[in-house]
Amino acid sequence: MLIQPVVNIADICARKGVEQVVLSPGSRCAPLTIAFARHPKLTVRTVSDERSAAFIALGMAMTTGKPTVLVCTSGTAALNYAPAVAEAYFQQVPLLVLTADRPPEWIDQLDGQTIRQQEVYGRHIKQSYTFPVDIAHPDAVWHSARLVSEALNEAVAFPAGPVHINIPLREPFYPALGETVTYSDSIKVIEEEQPIYTLSDLQAQRFVQELQAYKRILIVAGQHQLDMELVRTLENFAQATSAVVVGDIISNVQQSPGTVRHQDVIFSCTNEERLAKLQPDLLLTFGKSVISKSLKLYLRKYKPKAHWHLQQAGQVADTFQSLSKIIRCAPSEFFKAVTKDPSPSNTFTNAWKYMDEKAGRFLTDYTGSAAFSELAVVGRVLAELPQQSNLHLANSMSVRYANILALQPEQQVAVYANRGTSGIDGSTSTAVGCALTSKGITTLLTGDLAFFYDRNGLWHNYLPENLRIVLLNNHAGGIFRLIDGPKQQPELAPYFETHQALDAQNTARDFKMDYAAVRSLHELEKVLPVFFSSAAGPGILEIFTDSVANAEAFAAYKQAAREAVSL
Repeated sequence: MLIQPVVNIADICARKGVEQVVLSPGSRCAPLTIAFARHPKLTVRTVSDERSAAFIALGMAMTTGKPTVLVCTSGTAALNYAPAVAEAYFQQVPLLVLTADRPPEWIDQLDGQTIRQQEVYGRHIKQSYTFPVDIAHPDAVWHSARLVSEALNEAVAFPAGPVHINIPLREPFYPALGETVTYSDSIKVIEEEQPIYTLSDLQAQRFVQELQAYKRILIVAGQHQLDMELVRTLENFAQATSAVVVGDIISNVQQSPGTVRHQDVIFSCTNEERLAKLQPDLLLTFGKSVISKSLKLYLRKYKPKAHWHLQQAGQVADTFQSLSKIIRCAPSEFFKAVTKDPSPSNTFTNAWKYMDEKAGRFLTDYTGSAAFSELAVVGRVLAELPQQSNLHLANSMSVRYANILALQPEQQVAVYANRGTSGIDGSTSTAVGCALTSKGITTLLTGDLAFFYDRNGLWHNYLPENLRIVLLNNHAGGIFRLIDGPKQQPELAPYFETHQALDAQNTARDFKMDYAAVRSLHELEKVLPVFFSSAAGPGILEIFTDSVANAEAFAAYKQAAREAVSL
């Protein structure tokens, strides 16, 4: 007979808005598996590899904005969730992690499949809870339901993130033959109203007055979910104050035509006089991480007089070493509250506009005529992305190439990347989770090491029809030829690049995906329209390049960019 409070966990989740559940098979977690699988209002999927399962759940939660539930058995299964849990923590994505466990008296007693699971995720979790072991007393029943509500409330409270409930379970794990699994009618559910992070009228008036003291306002957007209301309020504020908005591709503010999107090229400039014209008086920031190293280095050198960061709650990083004020307000609410009468354009705005347009023209001309290399390839792929689709960027060079080249506002592409911890380990799985909870085409742009590392992201029975994988295969960790340090070392080839001879044709066959391979720009341009067709189904487009040639091409690009924006 199943323990009723354990069964009720599934119903509490459903009542509090959970829609997606990802399970991994196991015996100790059987009561949870049965409770979730039989619930009529939950979409439940099974993924055998816990590491992939967790990243798939992460992708779902990224896309929907709602907590995804993860369920696994005891032992090392829980440890395999750790990379995705850490990513969710630093990227502020809500997950509810449920790990089945042995009862406490059997921990450290050499019993099978047993580790120390309480608080197993350490400081990479918002909160850890332990479910009651014995639930005979009514207070224990009350406690069990209460902590599930608390956990889900904590997962979505700003900043959102993963929470963990460790659930010690005793046998029997399975209902008796013919036993009906029901959910209690009187389950206690605690709802929490989320605060509205806005400014008071008095605060707004004060900030309007303070803003008047700064003529050169620069807004830098970190990683952020696509939010068209925020994009519109940024546009209005920029027009009213002549502020400049800069955003990486993962900021999702490149939907606005006025956003500076070519900062990586801009800061190739060696002309000190021209660089000085871009220095802000006031730096306004919001969002999470920034990809562009050149932008970070520039702002650390050319420091603003003041730096205000907009964030509702939680720890604030001093990324640019100039933080002077933290404003506890939602970014869109701040920009709406302080946007007043327009002021005319100034030389600061014009300086940034001139450099961004110059960089954009250079990239168009250069990549349009460049020989076959990864940079030229990514340019073609980004230009062909379907409108109103999703783009997942794997870490290493994929996300860097895309950030250099940028997207056009009219494409309306929502961009995702695992930039909380910036690992390559779950890129494919995260993209799969996004595709499973999206209607539009979801494209993963990935390198060979990231792809083959995470092939189990495709090892399940739910391969989404809207998934497209663009695989840059140079048979090595090509980034190590492109960054200073490893590329000068004699150990580069055997110990950093780690050459591999695989291709993805067998993977595509194993998982019944369409497959195409190209080795030239001509072949690529012929394949892309078919590959991105809505009727094409899940597919892998493998683009073979040479690591050494890519390094030479990238060095040539950097030199050309430096010359183009410095003259």
